[in-house]
Amino acid sequence: MSLTIDNYIAVKDFKIDKEFIYKSYSINHLDSIQVATKRVVDLTLSTLFLLTVGWWLFAIVALFISLESKGPVIFKQLRHGKNNRPFYCYKFRTMKFNINSEFLQAQRNDPRITKVGAFLRSTSIDELPQIFNVILGEMSLVGPRPHALIMNREYSEKIGGFMCRHMVKPGITGLAQAKGYRGEIINKSDMDFRLAYDLFYIKKWSVLLDFKIILLTVKCILFNNKNAY
Repeated sequence: MSLTIDNYIAVKDFKIDKEFIYKSYSINHLDSIQVATKRVVDLTLSTLFLLTVGWWLFAIVALFISLESKGPVIFKQLRHGKNNRPFYCYKFRTMKFNINSEFLQAQRNDPRITKVGAFLRSTSIDELPQIFNVILGEMSLVGPRPHALIMNREYSEKIGGFMCRHMVKPGITGLAQAKGYRGEIINKSDMDFRLAYDLFYIKKWSVLLDFKIILLTVKCILFNNKNAY
């Protein structure tokens, strides 16, 4: 993986916040059995999904993306993982391909989003390629959602303790997303609420909590998905 100078500095300068560990870090993170169980659950559920649903669903999605617009089926973007280590986060491409485009959050009625992409985003199917990030050990099924590097730089300067959310692996879904905080981040308060849920998750983490968040995410996608666009 090639890293820019900014990315290298982000990794090098990451420091463990000892006060955060003492006050806001679940002791379960230090329990090797629970940590190993989380990894086993990640691998088991990811593999089962690929063997039962993923192999045909991914093929269908790839076909429809290719038929509607030119460009790669998979979109990859550098995100910060645990301890700020950059990794390429995978998604199905939901926008018109533009190799020279700069980062800009998706907005409601965004003209860049394709028709197929709108469906994928509304159902969160566009996030499913991150199953491969989970298998590679870069992500977990549940954890704080990874943001684009430019957003991390912006909000780490605006919000104290923001980077503490990177003390655990990022997830395909998180407590904030399960509670409906998804989609565009318009102002600082949007990020404040998400960060509060992320830090609560880190403080209270357990394998059981992960299962609860997965169930809440399914419920949110089915009944409270208005912010997915």
